[in-house]
Amino acid sequence: MRVSTIRKYLSRLYVQVLIGIIAGVAVGHFFPDLGTQAKPLGDLFIKLIRMLLAPIIFASVVVGIARMNDIHSAGRVGVKAILYFEFASTIALAIGLIVVNLVHPGSGMNVDAAHIDTAAISAYTHSAHQHTTLDFFMNIVPNSVVGAFANGEMLQVIFFSVLFAIALAKLGPRTAPFVDMLDMFLQAMFGVVRIVMYVAPIGAFGGMAFTVAKYGIGTLASFGELMLSLYLTTIAFIVVVLGGVMRLSGLSLWKFLRYIKDEIFVTFGTASTEAVLPQMLIKLEKLGCSRPVVGMVLPTGYTFNADGTAIYLTMAAIFIVQAMNIHLSVWDQLLVLGVLLFTSKGSAGVAGAGFVALAATLASMQKIPVSGLVLLLGVDRFLNEARAVTNLIGNGVATIVVARWEKAIDMEQARTMLERGTLDMAEIERADEDANGRVIGAGRSV
Repeated sequence: MRVSTIRKYLSRLYVQVLIGIIAGVAVGHFFPDLGTQAKPLGDLFIKLIRMLLAPIIFASVVVGIARMNDIHSAGRVGVKAILYFEFASTIALAIGLIVVNLVHPGSGMNVDAAHIDTAAISAYTHSAHQHTTLDFFMNIVPNSVVGAFANGEMLQVIFFSVLFAIALAKLGPRTAPFVDMLDMFLQAMFGVVRIVMYVAPIGAFGGMAFTVAKYGIGTLASFGELMLSLYLTTIAFIVVVLGGVMRLSGLSLWKFLRYIKDEIFVTFGTASTEAVLPQMLIKLEKLGCSRPVVGMVLPTGYTFNADGTAIYLTMAAIFIVQAMNIHLSVWDQLLVLGVLLFTSKGSAGVAGAGFVALAATLASMQKIPVSGLVLLLGVDRFLNEARAVTNLIGNGVATIVVARWEKAIDMEQARTMLERGTLDMAEIERADEDANGRVIGAGRSV
């Protein structure tokens, strides 16, 4: 292979991230002390991205809705998005429940709840008590707008953004200069993201090195059946369910996965979909989806449409039941599924959010001890990669589906972009230098 070809491949983000992941696993396994010290590298990358999320989500939602010209269109898009989210999440929960009952990954562990030390999960159980359905809806409204942005409360930021955008839309054409200025601000934020993404391989290295160093490869062997079940189930969900949805939309799932492979590898390495939200906003617009639809559906999906987390929650809950030899009738398991329909909502795209949702579910059930979470504590970080990647793909597909449903996607452009494959950061920067200084497709309305 020529040197120029090697350089070309090494310049691609997904290759760099994959190298970072492999190096992280090696360092964490062979040099655990060094691997433990690498944790700040992963944390710093997530922190860099998280500092940009609130302004990016605010600007994306406001610009998208304000340019719809019709408030009824915005409401229609929102309703269609929620309907799809509920459909996909329910299917994911049901698939997880069926698979865990067929495979029985927890059978034979014979764990006695009385001998479990719950000190390690105290932080999660404390958060679970604040994760009730009523608290979830009350938490949508922030105590202050500034507090929502300062604390990075994405659901609250989205809520305020929607209200603000509706107010701008009602004021009419005179707000156009302000919306254009906000659009320019958004493009500048995307420019910052592209700078930050250069350190993504380092973040992936730090995250994997710390995880393997802390929990060890042996943890994978101990919970191998559960891990294998979850990974195969998420793959089946992506291929069968999401693949079928994409076919109905007239596009290829495989080509879409190739198109977002950079984001998939970054998500796998960091176990966080937050890390690639800005890049996904850009790529879905360049795919031909209308900016208003992308700006509304994708950020909202990060909160309401966690397909991978839904699969994990049902499998993890019943795994604990099986490990502790607890008998649950079919109706009891359906009750668990019903509770999960509520507790799975509001899971952020960060590592550990699914664990809190699981703690909230167990806390609301009388038959499943919350102490069973200890069984998953060591392996949860490894399970996080599968559910994060599934969440990422699911939200990308959801955005395409709603755009297709609204006839707000340029199918010719979408097929052309998918045939080309992925965009690297240099291509994105060149494409952004159009006559208006905006992302392609910014002027389309629903």
